Amino acid sequence: MKNLERITLNPDIMGGKPCIRGLRMTVGTIIGLLASGLTNDEVLKMYPYLAPEDILAALSYAAWRSEEIEVPLATA
Repeated sequence: MKNLERITLNPDIMGGKPCIRGLRMTVGTIIGLLASGLTNDEVLKMYPYLAPEDILAALSYAAWRSEEIEVPLATA
């Protein structure tokens, strides 16, 4: 996947969590910000060293990982 080229995994950076371009910005942080209701533009204003492609890469990576394994969900 082309977008995943922006995702790096390095045990010396953020404990090996998936990060954007080797920066100390994790995919999880970006996904969390978007899930909390921030827009892409708001995230980019908060972190000016990010590019729109970085947000797309984080979303692509999260979607890819969510398809990796099946986890049964508890029903109410």
